[in-house]
Amino acid sequence: MKSTHVTNNPQGGTTAGGNGDGEAPGWRESVVDLSAKVAVVTGGARGIGWSTCIALAREGIRAVGVVDMAEDLPASVEQLNAKLGRSVLIPYRGDVTNGDFRRQVFADLEKRFGCVSICVPAAGITRDALAVRVNKDTGEPEVYSETDFRRVIEIDLTAPIYWSLQTIASVTRSRLQRGVKRWTPEEPIEGCIILIGSVSSTGNRGQISYATAKAGLEGAQATLAAEAIYHGVRCAIIHPGYTDTAMVRALGEDYINSRILPQTQLNRLIRPEEIAHAIVFMIRNAAVSGQLWVDAGWHPAA
Repeated sequence: MKSTHVTNNPQGGTTAGGNGDGEAPGWRESVVDLSAKVAVVTGGARGIGWSTCIALAREGIRAVGVVDMAEDLPASVEQLNAKLGRSVLIPYRGDVTNGDFRRQVFADLEKRFGCVSICVPAAGITRDALAVRVNKDTGEPEVYSETDFRRVIEIDLTAPIYWSLQTIASVTRSRLQRGVKRWTPEEPIEGCIILIGSVSSTGNRGQISYATAKAGLEGAQATLAAEAIYHGVRCAIIHPGYTDTAMVRALGEDYINSRILPQTQLNRLIRPEEIAHAIVFMIRNAAVSGQLWVDAGWHPAA
């Protein structure tokens, strides 16, 4: 007769041991338990953000604040909650660059559910154009729009950092209320931030603003990873390749078929749910840190 024993795992999973039926003694099921966790996902109404909300809900997370400016956000969330059989997704319509709105979202989530400890700031835009181009009509060089550059940096770099900082602050506040300060390895992991980078972070023609923002997130991730673990919060970054979202589809089918697909191993766009699956893996595995490239074997031509 097979016998097993199960004990608590510091990271929120379980440790199982036994014999017979091929079960190895000392096997550990060490995924982070999401059942008591509260997350916030920006850009949550579409693409990677929406798929991540679904994936987290299916993994049993307690609640997800879904942040987006889309007018149909409340209706979409209501429909999905009905399919899931529980009100796990909470819609918040607003501008991710607005600090007052951000603080209101966290205040409401904390009041209703407690500490917000998981953040996936997925909201982003592109304003693609060459850094300097010659105007065919005037023959003069034109410099990339400074207005567009600042807007992309604000949404794709500054906003994700501050939604992340607010998450760390929520965890810190919770720990102080519990009378604990510095996190120790004997405790469960408190939270996790997954920043959304891009294959463009290494540089990409026509994306001076977007590539700059995504490269900047790498520096933010490395800094927060070093700092936030003091409070028990991990920070990592995922670099998706070209994903089947409205933002990528806007490039046009001809561009996608000629300039993108031939330079991938899968020879297709990545599905948003594939990126979401990788994000949830990064959240649930406490040993994952640094950068994860989910790029379909992207190998851009010189």
